[in-house]
Amino acid sequence: METTFMTINMGPQHPATHGVLRLLLELDGETIVKATPHIGYLHRGVEKLGETRTYHQALVFTDRLDYTNGLSNNLAYCLAIEKLADIEIPKRAQYIRVILCELQRIAAHLLWLGTHALDLGAMTVLFYAFREREKVLDIIEYITGARLTPSFMRIGGVARDVDSEFVKKVKEFVNEFPKRIDEYETLLTENIIWKKRTVGIGVISKEEAISYGVTGPVLRASGVYYDVRKAHPYSSYEDFDFFVPLGKNGDVYDRYLVRMQELRQSNRIISQAIEGIPEGPFKANAPQVVLPEKDDVQTDIAALIRQFKIAQGGFRPEKAEVYASVEAPKGELGFYIVSDGSEKPFRFRIRPPSFLNLSALPRMIEGQMVADVIATIGSIDIVLGEIDR
Repeated sequence: METTFMTINMGPQHPATHGVLRLLLELDGETIVKATPHIGYLHRGVEKLGETRTYHQALVFTDRLDYTNGLSNNLAYCLAIEKLADIEIPKRAQYIRVILCELQRIAAHLLWLGTHALDLGAMTVLFYAFREREKVLDIIEYITGARLTPSFMRIGGVARDVDSEFVKKVKEFVNEFPKRIDEYETLLTENIIWKKRTVGIGVISKEEAISYGVTGPVLRASGVYYDVRKAHPYSSYEDFDFFVPLGKNGDVYDRYLVRMQELRQSNRIISQAIEGIPEGPFKANAPQVVLPEKDDVQTDIAALIRQFKIAQGGFRPEKAEVYASVEAPKGELGFYIVSDGSEKPFRFRIRPPSFLNLSALPRMIEGQMVADVIATIGSIDIVLGEIDR
């Protein structure tokens, strides 16, 4: 007897696909026989746009990739250009970058936690997680002026220095946050319904995860010890004491546990950085590359002219190619830049973690039930903004 499969579309207009993702599913009853992701509905040509702007102007495009992670996107790009220009970043600027990027990681993970739990029917967690996420975004808005796309990092440092009020706000948050994580875990970690929906679901082995190029919490949940902050330390991450959480089974539940531990470790890093933030400048001393400070521009016409010239293409690095990456909330985010000696990148290419992590989705869900697709997509934590770059 010939078996007939049903073919259905899940998305691209579907709340649980976490963006404009279309999954073409072939079903035998409710069992998935084959899954094919279709992307490209959000494509904006960011990489080609980056090649039409100067090195400083292209920074603003990076916020719009994983739009839950604007500051780390900024940093990855800045690290690549600083490597290209051979700029040494002051220690204070490095610590400020770490504080902001770890705050951004917490905000991104809280968005994941709330929406992932909501996908599986746990509504209360969404309200709890967004309560703390708003506090993080308030801190980010206080120092950067924006909540979602701050464009705050600068080639050579950051846009402005932090003040005592910022330090106070951060210290208050890191002291309170561990208790809030306990609340999230009380609701979910040993919840029998949560475990039935997540344990043994969406499994990917250590070897398969490596083969697919998966990174971030999805890779570490399969037991692979790889974190860019440890493997290739940047921005003084080697100064901080923290550990990299690992899972064993590579399922939806382990990916949840790994991210919950990452919330605690990010809080730990911020606490160390805010207590030990060094004195000194917040920008590198490289006047041919680094934009002048705001106060200088307001009082010095020469600084204003220099700012205009640099922003409009005064920075022309030598011919070279570089790659720099950071440990973004979703995995390794890298920028590959090729300079031809002009004021604009000759090639501007991005290694987005969500793109590679999504490629492993068919392996995770084929043979599973339709309802398990929802749990698995949520556990990967994709953002289509950096997939359809």
